[in-house]
Amino acid sequence: MMDNKLKDREELLQERLEKIRDIEQEILQKEKAIKDKEKSRKQIVLRLAPSLWQELAAWAEKDFRSINSQIEYLLTECVKKHKL
Repeated sequence: MMDNKLKDREELLQERLEKIRDIEQEILQKEKAIKDKEKSRKQIVLRLAPSLWQELAAWAEKDFRSINSQIEYLLTECVKKHKL
C-alpha cells in the first residue's frame, strides 16, 4: 500500500519536473529570439561619391572601425544631437 503511494507520488513529481523543464526550454527559446531580434540590423543601399567614401574610409581607419561601423556611429551621433 505504502509502495503504491510512493510510486504514484514519484510519478506525479516526475510529470511536474518534465513540465517545468518544458516551460524552461520555452522561456530560453523566447529569450534567444528576443536577443536575436535586438541584434539584427536593417540593411540599406547607400550610394556615396567616391571622394566621400575615401574620406569616410580614412576616418574609419583612424578610429579603428569598419566603414560600416563608422557610418553607423556618425548617424547615431547625429540623431542624438537632433533630439536635443
